[in-house]
Amino acid sequence: MFVHLKNRALLKVSGLDAQNFLQGQLSNDITKLNNSSVQLSAYCQHQGKILALFWVMRLEDSFLLSFPSDLLEAIKPRLQMFVIMSDVSIEDATKDYIQVGSIGQTHQKSLVINDKLSLIITDKKDINKFNMEPIEHWDMACVDSSLPEIFSITSEKLVPQMLNLDIDEFGVNFSKGCYPGQEVVARLHYLGSAKRRLFAFVLDSDVNVGDSLYCASSKSAKARGARYKSSGIVIFRIKYNSKFYCLATLEVELKDEAVTLNNEHGPTLTRIQK
Repeated sequence: MFVHLKNRALLKVSGLDAQNFLQGQLSNDITKLNNSSVQLSAYCQHQGKILALFWVMRLEDSFLLSFPSDLLEAIKPRLQMFVIMSDVSIEDATKDYIQVGSIGQTHQKSLVINDKLSLIITDKKDINKFNMEPIEHWDMACVDSSLPEIFSITSEKLVPQMLNLDIDEFGVNFSKGCYPGQEVVARLHYLGSAKRRLFAFVLDSDVNVGDSLYCASSKSAKARGARYKSSGIVIFRIKYNSKFYCLATLEVELKDEAVTLNNEHGPTLTRIQK
């Protein structure tokens, strides 16, 4: 099954120093990226919060960064700011290619994301070569795979561990050199366990990215004299058939507790067991 991913931007990073530049900016080890895979990598600010989550690919001597389009205006100039004197060019290549998601199918141009999903970057003229299905199928496959995403509304709100990027070093490499936020991310890894993790949920009511999760038994749910505090946040949502599905962060100790959306009177979220 093929899906046209129209909602994703694409930056092309090229030049003699492109690899070293990205190695110093992103959480994963760019030197380990091959020509047949997509590498997930977080672009963090100095406090360790994720600005954007990139799908990184090699394209001949250059690199491509794929991420949601609503972050393009913020991310491109921020990356450009750190180029300084390096031989690095950062171009908006969104309109030069099409991005096609592949679910459970092989293609000669496929770049593997995981055992179910892959990405195809190809020329715009090739669009008619694919029998495209609705994007809902791709979004549901992302929920099934617990593939995280960062949009503008969740930018700078989460550290990589909250999206499970540290598990098996899927999106964070703890042996590589420094990058913005590396000290914070590494400290969380070596000095303690993550208190919040990413989980998949299903519910009968609509849900939006940025909505909060509430649990009455949470120690952080209340503050004396203050309004309710969030026990987690929705980072991805999809309506599929008659149900609503989402990926959301949640305090690990609450994963088997009753959780509702936004407040104690909100709709109930049921965790999808995996």
